[in-house]
Amino acid sequence: MRFRVSFVASFVALTGLALAGGLSAQAQNNTAQAGPNPTTTTNGTYITVDPLAKVTYDNRFDISLGLAYDHMKAGPTLLQGSNLGGLDLAGSYWLTKHWGVEGNVRAYAGTSGAGINSADPNGGNIKGPFVAEYMLLAGPEWLGPHNKHGALIAHFLAGGTYGDFGRDLGHPTPVDPNPFQAVDFYNTQIAPAAVIGGHLDLNRSARWVFRVTSDAVMTHYSINYPPKNSQFDVNYAMSVGVEYKFKKKR
Repeated sequence: MRFRVSFVASFVALTGLALAGGLSAQAQNNTAQAGPNPTTTTNGTYITVDPLAKVTYDNRFDISLGLAYDHMKAGPTLLQGSNLGGLDLAGSYWLTKHWGVEGNVRAYAGTSGAGINSADPNGGNIKGPFVAEYMLLAGPEWLGPHNKHGALIAHFLAGGTYGDFGRDLGHPTPVDPNPFQAVDFYNTQIAPAAVIGGHLDLNRSARWVFRVTSDAVMTHYSINYPPKNSQFDVNYAMSVGVEYKFKKKR
């Protein structure tokens, strides 16, 4: 009888230990499966924005301003040219997608070589006198090949120029009755002018454009001293600047 009681007690004890070990193992297994709290790492979302997506060529008006360069000759027989700097302001009114009217104001200033104005070995006291050109032009322009990145625009503009050639030459004197003749300069005057060339536009957004303008410049100046003739000169000009397209559409 004592043996049966001892056996039952031992069986109950072993069963209890087995259950306790099983519950502990299950708890550890559940903990291992759950593991540490997961952490999600992301680099964020990148949104690609195309600044040229809204580029169109349906604006009615635009305006541009650039730093300008002009090469010219201040006199009919001068060997030295003048390299002038200034500003180039242009505005356009577009009649259709491809055709518009452009108005243009240009101002150039600098110094020029001068002809021999004295018999002394130095060639005279007048060296590098100031010269300037101020142009007012208008004419048609044509929108050529274009896409959202850029465009080529051709134009032909005509009008007038004011050539200021005598600011540093002084006034006529009995010894030097015509200062312009002394340095082989044109007289200060208003004369016909025209340009032919165009713009290279590189769009930076729907409204703002980087613009390069390149032109052949034709002027028709004259002299009032013998042989009192006039002549056409063809020179080169360019400018680099920005253009703004106004929101109003055709």
